Amino acid sequence: MTITRTGHQQVVRVQRREDLPQALLSRDLAGPRPVLVSVGGAGGMPADTGLAIDEFLTRYLVPLLDRAGVAVVDGGTDAGVMRAMGRARSAVGARFPLIGVAAEGTVIMPDDPHPAGHEAPLEPNHTVTILVPGKSWGEESPWLSDVASALSGTTSSVTLLTNGGEITYDDAARSLESGRPLLVLAGTGRTADAIVDAAHGESDDPRARAIAASPLTRVVPLIQPGLVLQAVAETLDVPVGQAGTVAPDAG
Repeated sequence: MTITRTGHQQVVRVQRREDLPQALLSRDLAGPRPVLVSVGGAGGMPADTGLAIDEFLTRYLVPLLDRAGVAVVDGGTDAGVMRAMGRARSAVGARFPLIGVAAEGTVIMPDDPHPAGHEAPLEPNHTVTILVPGKSWGEESPWLSDVASALSGTTSSVTLLTNGGEITYDDAARSLESGRPLLVLAGTGRTADAIVDAAHGESDDPRARAIAASPLTRVVPLIQPGLVLQAVAETLDVPVGQAGTVAPDAG
């Protein structure tokens, strides 16, 4: 395990899953604590969907997570829902841990003079990024789930799926395999809405159907953020009073 610093965040490189508890402990992130895993689109979102997600995170979800002391785990790169979460955390001035998990071969580091061209930069508002072995997108998926489990320990955790591409199906399946509830944010497009269609019997995609059929999967609508907050609060065992005051137009 090695630790470096990039901008305002720390970067921890691990080679074995057995190193994860020590990596978290060394960053003052020892659990147990409630955890939200954010998975979904790194790209390919329409601009209007992106703006709606930005507003939902900044006005509603991030303040709740901050008040409740929830740690957030995601893919850590400066794209899509990961960028949105990092920027929302910064805009709100939140202090909850935001932990990225990325395969080392998929990110651009400032000390790498010759990137291969398919990598992405780290999102700068994350507090810690854990780099794990791998050269391809998706190799971080099992590690992301393991980090969430190591953080949450005996307390609660939940996965929030927003938009998404092919890798998101694997992220969702791993969440369910680990016994972690999955909230699918309806109205955000692509993988999320394919699972919503499957829940309504309107999809033949076996991946979407399997995820929708799990008793751990619940569909929540982006256009009703109050309902989303309630689902997050209930799943994470956050007292109702801690969910904060939702604006009248929150749904």
